[in-house]
Amino acid sequence: MASRTEVLRYLSSLDYPAAKDAVVRQAEREGAPPDVLRALRALPPADYANDAEVARSARIDPAPEVDAARRAQQAREKQHQRVAQHLRSI
Repeated sequence: MASRTEVLRYLSSLDYPAAKDAVVRQAEREGAPPDVLRALRALPPADYANDAEVARSARIDPAPEVDAARRAQQAREKQHQRVAQHLRSI
């Protein structure tokens, strides 16, 4: 899965606002790898105002520095469910 940095690296020279097709074409011209192109092709058809909107809409790895084993461990642990402290059951 592509990371935010990888996706945006191939869109640095894109002029915004840009449609989904323009985003994908730009990444192809820049030589983006298959996982980046896959993430961009999965974008909803819309006009994107900037690269932050593209990154929010693309299916990218939110934390590439966390390996699969650590993610599995966090999923098993109840304390790491990203719920505010006041909403957790005591």
